[in-house]
Amino acid sequence: MSVGQGAKRKQRSDKKRQSAPTISIVLKDTIHRLSYITDTPVKDVAEAICISGLTSKKVIGYLALNFRRDLRLGQTVYMGDISRPSLQRKVAPGKTERITIRFHAHDYEHVATLAYALDVSPSRATALLLDAAIRNSEFLNDYVRDYLKRELDERRMEELKKVMRYLRKNNPYEEDLTWTHLLTYIVSEVKDGAQSMADGVGTFISKWK
Repeated sequence: MSVGQGAKRKQRSDKKRQSAPTISIVLKDTIHRLSYITDTPVKDVAEAICISGLTSKKVIGYLALNFRRDLRLGQTVYMGDISRPSLQRKVAPGKTERITIRFHAHDYEHVATLAYALDVSPSRATALLLDAAIRNSEFLNDYVRDYLKRELDERRMEELKKVMRYLRKNNPYEEDLTWTHLLTYIVSEVKDGAQSMADGVGTFISKWK
């Protein structure tokens, strides 16, 4: 059946919605570094950060301190207070720039719901979400670990786990070694000679055998 000239075209169910929040240069540079380390497009990294934040009780709990309207997520109700100051016009200190993110429709609706609770625009809510979520060490560790699992075959992933166990056992510092720490170290060691991040990890592993 052909579509008439005056008929509306059907919207694609997977069509993405764009958001272009204004964020600090420092935050934008951090996202670009994570993009480089994991060899992943910036827009995909930014989207993953936001989605992780939307599903993290730690991140939502932090943002909830600024909720001006009530928000229910699952079984948890976050109470808003309209007397709290609005964050709409509170910009990040220092220089700022825009970053472009494209969300699937259902994820964008979650961002819009968060914006309603914060009493800000969806773009501003996205900026606040990016900043809060990327500071969550659990996100960074899980994101890097999942990246390595995708890029490395089972044998090399197992070798990398052995390296992690050794470094954790022999770590003289109090802070626990994370996958993010390890991958950052690998990048600094092999970035000049590696053709790809996977090759770089392979080179790093070979040094420890």
